[in-house]
Formats: sequence, structure tokens, C-alpha cells
Amino acid sequence: MALDAGILQHLTQCSTVDAWRFIIERTFEIAARPLAEGNAPGEVVKREREIGELDLFLASSGWDLWQSFGQPDISGVERTSDRLARWWNEPSYGNSAARAVLILDALSLRELPWILQGAKQRGFTLNSVTATASELPGETNEFARALGWASRSQLQANSGGLVHKLQPAQTETIDLPLKDCESLVGSASGAKNWVFWHHWPDAKLHDYSAGQGLELLTKDAAQNLSSDDFWAFIERLATGRRLVITSDHGYAATGYFPDADGEVATHLKQTFSSGRSKAGNGDAGPFAPPVALQIDSPHGPHLLALGRRKWRSQGGYPTLTHGGLSLLEVLSPFVEVSRG
Repeated sequence: MALDAGILQHLTQCSTVDAWRFIIERTFEIAARPLAEGNAPGEVVKREREIGELDLFLASSGWDLWQSFGQPDISGVERTSDRLARWWNEPSYGNSAARAVLILDALSLRELPWILQGAKQRGFTLNSVTATASELPGETNEFARALGWASRSQLQANSGGLVHKLQPAQTETIDLPLKDCESLVGSASGAKNWVFWHHWPDAKLHDYSAGQGLELLTKDAAQNLSSDDFWAFIERLATGRRLVITSDHGYAATGYFPDADGEVATHLKQTFSSGRSKAGNGDAGPFAPPVALQIDSPHGPHLLALGRRKWRSQGGYPTLTHGGLSLLEVLSPFVEVSRG
């Protein structure tokens, strides 16, 4: 459904906070609708196109909004890293003094329905469900650094150190099958705090980066997030703990992006190669509306590809990737569940 004239007028005249509130609420509403395995690939593509109307607005006339993204005092949009640190230090309630965080690397709002449906079917309580902002650029190590680690690998085998923001906690980062993760958490009673960063689905993004990547990843997500193995793992993490399920960033289904052409395509290829961001102060080009934006984030200046475009590059442009400025690559689910 295209944005009508009334919505466009509202978005161009309202405050930055109200504009972002509308954009994120609408994106969340579209993405969170229930899914069934049988029709999930087609339905996810349909939603992709619906959300694309919001990306088109942000790239064609609302691009200035991106400068405030992740700055809650200006936009009302809170970064996942800040929300996690704030949640970690909130007063405990009930009998759940311990905490756990499960970071599913590159989990996007597309996968949120499986978590919501599974939690309801398996007797979990959904305490809060929202969307939060990735770091800019939306990359793994930027998120790790925002939480106080030099990189994701620092969490491996409880080597998370004593300087990160989620203290105290046992830590792990791994790419084992989900059925093998439950035993790593240990006893479900007398639980300690946990931060568990799993490499799925990001590892699959790279496996499926050619061809029909979104369809394959959608089927993989339906199987994994509906499985007994996943929910046994969630139950272990949630028993005796407050549990948040979130991600470091989402991803762009660039296989469905239109091709850039002419000077735009040449500029994007020369600037970004097969990626969507470049560190430092770069050349955004002479284009209006812009095709890239210079963003000064807590991780330093970066030039980021804006909106939904792909371009020819050596080896082929990936059909699933992240690092630029589109809604489903910079928004993360933030779901707090409890057991009993």
C-alpha cells in the first residue's frame, strides 16, 4: 500500500520525533503480522514492498531524518545498545533477579512473528516488544564496541572481561546448532546473568547472499525459530532470569532493490564496491535527492548508502547484506520474555 498524500504531508510537516514514531510504528505493524510456514516467503516479500514505501520517503524527501536516528533526545529512537544497558540496570521485579540477553546476529523485524507466535504457543509471557536502532553503520563490531567489547569474539567462552556495560555476566558467542546451546548455559536454577551472542542468522546471510537469498533465509528462520531446540534454549535462558531477545542489526534484502543506473551506479560502485558503508569522510556525490549520506556517529564519520538501490560490482552485488540506511537493516526487535 503506497503512502497517500495525507501521510506524506504529515511526515514532511511534523516534528522529527513524530515522523520517526510514525515510520517505526508502521514498519513494526507491517513486519509483526502473524506468519505461517506455508506462505511465509511470499508474504515476507509482500511486506518488503510495503515497507519499501517508507524507505522511498526517507530517501527521496525525508533523508535529513537519518541524521537524528539513534539519538532519543532528538528523534525518540533509542539505540539497542543504550536500551540494553538501561534495561540491564533497571530494578528487578518478582523472583527474577538475574538477567539474560540473547543476541541473534542480524535478526531483523522480518523474523519477529516467529518469536511472538512461539512465545504465545509455548506459554511464555511477553513483557515488552518494540523496535530499537542499530549502530550506524549497522555492523557487528560497532555494536560490540557500543557495549564495551572490542569485537564479538571477546564474548567467547566467558572471556567478556570486566569493562563492558552488562556487568556482571557469563558470556558466549558461538555458531553451534541451537540444540547444542542449551547445555552451555548450565543449570536453570540459581541462574547467573548471561549474555549469549549467536551467529545465526548472520552466517546464513553470507551463505544465501547469491540467488533467492530472502526466500531461503525466510524458510530457515521459520524452521529454526519454530523448533523445539530453539524454545528449549529460550526456556533455559528465561528460567530464573529476565530475558531479552534482540540483535545487533538487521539486513537489507538487496536482491529486491532496483538497479541504479548511469552516473549513480558508477558512483556507488566506485564508493562502496559490494558494500553499503565506507569509513571516513567520503564523497556523497552531486545527486539530489542524495544516494549516500555522511553520518557522524559515535563510531566516527562514515559514508552510508541511502535507500534501496543495488549496482553491478565485481563478483556480483549480494542479495542479502547490511551497513547502509534502510529500515529493515537498521531496526532490531527488542523482546522481553519471561517464564511463568
